[in-house]
Amino acid sequence: MSMLVMTGTGTGVGKTISTAAIAALAAGQGQRVAVLKPAQTGVGPDEPGDLADVLRLAGPVTTRELRRYPDPLSPEAAARLSGLPTLAPSEIAAAASDLNGEHDLTLIEGAGGLLVRFDADGATLADVAWSLGALVIIVAEAGLGTLNATALTAEVATKRGLTVAGVIIGSWPDEPDLAAVSNLADLPVAAGAPLLGVLPAGLGTAGPEEFADRARAGLSPWFGGEFDPECFVGRASAQK
Repeated sequence: MSMLVMTGTGTGVGKTISTAAIAALAAGQGQRVAVLKPAQTGVGPDEPGDLADVLRLAGPVTTRELRRYPDPLSPEAAARLSGLPTLAPSEIAAAASDLNGEHDLTLIEGAGGLLVRFDADGATLADVAWSLGALVIIVAEAGLGTLNATALTAEVATKRGLTVAGVIIGSWPDEPDLAAVSNLADLPVAAGAPLLGVLPAGLGTAGPEEFADRARAGLSPWFGGEFDPECFVGRASAQK
């Protein structure tokens, strides 16, 4: 059994798509996969959230959501504004452990970045990862500004005793600029961990079969994919 904590360098970096891509490859290999979303914010009670996208793209994997808050804020702020209960790391860890006992792979998708607060005591996804002993995957942006955000995330993770397994670029543009191409070599340095994938922008609009094919092409063999960072860097650099 294994657990991966999926965190982003910010909001909208492709974290859910990256989670779904890893889930799709694992499920396609016959693994029992679970995806846990501890806190979903910015979505009403009857609206589809991130886990609906995971199911649409990855197929029938197990999903579990622990809290849902209507306002598009951090879980702590959204809970405070709505008057709904906050979420403790112990509850998240217990749910993840339960899922992990019945699945080959459990993916825990955070809300925003590693230090986004769940409650007034300052509990974060980093606390959850530490309590579970889970590896951390950083999902980063492609372009300008991503190196600092990635380095900060990795440094905090390391100082808190976490292991960053690698970094994934969650949305690679159709026409990458110089910064994006340069960052392909620099992101692993910033993360202190290998580049484990580059997923194309707009991948979330693909059907399940196309999604699985493109996820396989964009993710490392570590996930069951075919992504070769050196070949990708060479192709991207040749286009500039």
